[in-house]
Amino acid sequence: MSRTTEQEEQPPKQPSAQPSESPSEPSAERPGEELRFRPPTLTALEKRPVTTRAMARRLPQLVRRSLALAWKVDRTAVVALLVCQALSGFFEAFGLLATTGTITALISSGHITDRLRDALPSIAVLAGAAGLRALLGIAVNNVSSRLSPRISREAETQMLNAAINAELAAYDNPGFNDKWDAADRGAEVARDLITESQQLMACLSSLIAAAGVVTVLHPALLPLLLLAALPQGIAGMKAARVQYETSRAISADRRTLGLLRWYMVDKDIADQLRSGTMAEFLLKRYRAIGARVDAATDKAVHRGARYAVLGALAGGLASGLVWASLALLLGAGQMSVASAGTAVFALRTVGASLQGMVGYGTRLFRTGLYLDDWAEFIEEAGGHRMRRGALVPAPPRVIRTEGLTYAYPESDAPALDDVTLEVRRGEVLALVGENGSGKTTLSKLLTGLYLPTKGMVTWDGVGVAELDPQAMWRHTAVVPQDYAHWPLSARDNITLGQPHGGDGRVREAAVHSGAQEVVDGLRSGLDTLLARQWWGGVELSGGQWQRIALARAFHRPAGLLVMDEPTSALDARAEHRIFAGLRRMAEDRAVVLVTHRLANVAVADRIVVLERGRVIQQGTFAELTGSPGLFRELWELQNDRGVPEHDRGLPENDGGVPENDRGVPGNDRGVPGNDRGVPGNDHGVPAPRGEAP
Repeated sequence: MSRTTEQEEQPPKQPSAQPSESPSEPSAERPGEELRFRPPTLTALEKRPVTTRAMARRLPQLVRRSLALAWKVDRTAVVALLVCQALSGFFEAFGLLATTGTITALISSGHITDRLRDALPSIAVLAGAAGLRALLGIAVNNVSSRLSPRISREAETQMLNAAINAELAAYDNPGFNDKWDAADRGAEVARDLITESQQLMACLSSLIAAAGVVTVLHPALLPLLLLAALPQGIAGMKAARVQYETSRAISADRRTLGLLRWYMVDKDIADQLRSGTMAEFLLKRYRAIGARVDAATDKAVHRGARYAVLGALAGGLASGLVWASLALLLGAGQMSVASAGTAVFALRTVGASLQGMVGYGTRLFRTGLYLDDWAEFIEEAGGHRMRRGALVPAPPRVIRTEGLTYAYPESDAPALDDVTLEVRRGEVLALVGENGSGKTTLSKLLTGLYLPTKGMVTWDGVGVAELDPQAMWRHTAVVPQDYAHWPLSARDNITLGQPHGGDGRVREAAVHSGAQEVVDGLRSGLDTLLARQWWGGVELSGGQWQRIALARAFHRPAGLLVMDEPTSALDARAEHRIFAGLRRMAEDRAVVLVTHRLANVAVADRIVVLERGRVIQQGTFAELTGSPGLFRELWELQNDRGVPEHDRGLPENDGGVPENDRGVPGNDRGVPGNDRGVPGNDHGVPAPRGEAP
């Protein structure tokens, strides 16, 4: 993607900053403000912390959520999973009950051969139940393995769908990025949801079966077992809560680490990294932030370990109480030896099931916390879901703004303030101003990418908020400053996001943009993959990519064409081709041109000059260059490069030629360098004194 950016395209962001050192210290030693974020979600978590009781209440809900997500992916697999778990619990109970018969036969009086013969039916039942449970376990693992990646992909798809249906302004809000990061973590662990749920259900199935047997043997044993498992359950949940809270607390630092990694390996800035000897600085910053993450992680691990130790100690004491109770019951004659033997197996099963439920329940709860972030994001796209009308517009004839004001989140001043203007079909409107004046912001409001903070933007009298956004954007074509380098074929790069219409239309758009020369030089023409980083692909230069971006816009049958610095990477010949054909492009559409090169706006029917978000001048090229104001000031500055006239190789100014003519002969009239496809006198530059225009 092109990295050329205008200052105004970076909306105000105000991350909380680390205070710099004392002003008395040398400036080279002061670290300055550091890139730190304060996620709103973390603040909310601190105000309403997660409790262990809430965690326990959440487990059934999480199991239902996992099954609901799996149901969307593969209903048959979900049914098979539930049936297998139910049968596994049944065979567990059946096997435990057979244990009593086996022990009774083995400890009865008589010859060992007779006792073994009597025990064979019960042993066969035990073996059969164990074998069937093993087969069911294999089936469950197979189903879970099939479901897990599909669930993860479904979660990612839903998250991406929510993101692309969020308002564009969401990306200017730091909180949106934090919520996306948290949701992405949720989508990442979604694949674990069904596995942990089925493991929890397996433990629950075994617990119910064994608990039923234990209750039959003696009702007092079951509550003692539950009491024994409770301490470790509470400890595990507390540790999970600590881990989750820490993960959320360091999410901002993780984002920063990811950003630094990207800067250190990105191809487009690799030359700057090396030529500017920036690597050591970035690595130092990366290590410092990494150390901060490690410190927070270590602290969480130590807290979790303390909970685990306390839980294990309490659980050990409770388990000792259970086994002592079993011995007392046996000594008091309230249980037979065979029943006691069965109780031992059942107690071990119940204990293992409870421990499994605690462990898997803790993992499931931790996964569920991340899934909450995911669910919140897909529900409201971080609070930025589009909520617009459903009217389907025709290609606009008149686009008008009235009292238009727009402010970026957390900014002190509006980017646009009380702007009223209109652009009509067949007209070329140029937006001019210094960096940060609001030009690109205004173009995004005209296309409905942003909605006004105050005032209105209307298409043929209908507010853009009342229009179906997808239908509206089908009538727009945008050449942005930062155009994407799609890793697709040349054809797909031009037709992306619109009906194909055949290669004839593709080549026509390529001819108008100058991209045909690029395509003709490719190995496989339109079929060539434009991505050198992929095997078999090729890479284009910056100017060639810009021609492809122009061809993509020209290919769209749009009623509104917005061109934001459309020739910044083009050579003079290619730039001339674009502006010479701009009038023809405007015959059946409205064209909005955003540029700093004032010579290029001579082709415009009307020029709007912006300063600090307000319209301060409007008029034709002739009117604006012929009267005092910001436009003429900028025009003269662009023509004056600080080189004395006698060194330019141009005739000295004898006072008969306007200053901004700079000795350029003929019809160019001060449009440096070239013909913009506009007759000389139409540039509106005043003719030399004493001449008729």
